Amino acid sequence: MKEIKIITGHYGSGKTNFSVNLAVKAAAEGKSAAIVDLDIVNPYFRTADFRDLFEEKGIRLIAPDFARSNLDIPSIQFDVVELATDEDCLIIDVGGDDAGAVALGRYADDLEQFKDSIEMYYVINQRRYLTNTAEEVTKLMYEIEAAARMKHTAIVNNTNLGCETTLDIIEQSRPFAEETSRITGLPVKYTVYPEELVKPSDKSDVFPAKVYVKPVWGLTQNA
Repeated sequence: MKEIKIITGHYGSGKTNFSVNLAVKAAAEGKSAAIVDLDIVNPYFRTADFRDLFEEKGIRLIAPDFARSNLDIPSIQFDVVELATDEDCLIIDVGGDDAGAVALGRYADDLEQFKDSIEMYYVINQRRYLTNTAEEVTKLMYEIEAAARMKHTAIVNNTNLGCETTLDIIEQSRPFAEETSRITGLPVKYTVYPEELVKPSDKSDVFPAKVYVKPVWGLTQNA
């Protein structure tokens, strides 16, 4: 079954780190995988920063022209139909908020033919500014959908405080995610945990994640 996973969210929600983990997981399962860095807004945290990792895992990377250079500009060219047809798993990491989702809207018509294979995940982080309540993240979600001209299919609860994340912080966010689910009518597909905090007895929605994304000032934090 072909998989197309589109990842959106607020700036700093952790969507890029989640996207990288999805790609690595797909490759580990023996699937051919490609990841599109569609973030033409934020030059600091992006999937293009993991080019060496993707090459090692056999993951195809499509990134903006001049990514990771001092000429980084919002320019990206790729054939989404070709990628969706050729790869078992296609992951699209969308830029933050509705501004980043505008780039996704450019491909909405082409992706329509693959609608039965698409999962569009909305990544939420209760510990980020402007997304502390279910009402706030819901409003932003609808703004992203309007810009992308596509609808989300599920929510990913990625509440964290970077290297200060604890089990209590994640567990305390579950009612927030559940309320967001109630308001939007979308299921909570995953609750993301740092892999070192996951226990075999954990709930079925637990997604163990390795922290790949680290900020430029050297502190561990998702982006």
